[in-house]
Amino acid sequence: MVVIGVTGGIGTGKSTVAAMLKQLGAVVLDADVMARQAMEPKRLAWRQIVKTFGERVLNEDQTVNRPSLAALVFTDAAKRTQLEQMLHPHVLRQIKQQLHRLRRMRRVRAVVLDVPLLIEVGAQALVDALIVVTAPPEQQRERVKKKFGWSEEEIDARIAAQWELSAKVALADYVIDNANGVDATRTQVKRLWNRLELRSK
Repeated sequence: MVVIGVTGGIGTGKSTVAAMLKQLGAVVLDADVMARQAMEPKRLAWRQIVKTFGERVLNEDQTVNRPSLAALVFTDAAKRTQLEQMLHPHVLRQIKQQLHRLRRMRRVRAVVLDVPLLIEVGAQALVDALIVVTAPPEQQRERVKKKFGWSEEEIDARIAAQWELSAKVALADYVIDNANGVDATRTQVKRLWNRLELRSK
């Protein structure tokens, strides 16, 4: 079983590439889903979040209001670090448990870790191949604005929370250029899949 890490910058198309790999037969483990699960009411991370940031970050049904929480942590590096310390251990533990379970199944040939901060949290040690998805800065901003409706300041804050894309590329085993449309990206992904499939046999 080959473990493929997919990361990049905000708006580069990491999840698009992960979805293409899933279509080709990979199992995808999504770190964002795991983080959301960690923040479900009454769980440890939820309790830590409420204790640290107060009930102002909760909705009426006691779920975490993610936009409110993001507005707090992306304007304050210390608060962002606090939140990461609450969520990252849970996410890494879940990833390791899922990888162990999938290895025991013996039928899974490839697993994709869709982890935005994969390098930042040191999770690249878990992967056999690291894919970094790239796109020009103006395309990143355009995609993020279209998807989330964030202001320039909000986009700047999130970009600042991640490594420079060039630094991630320097560590990559493979780079997918997601600047020229879905078909061009899919061609690169299929070519890469064929290479990695050989490693997993």
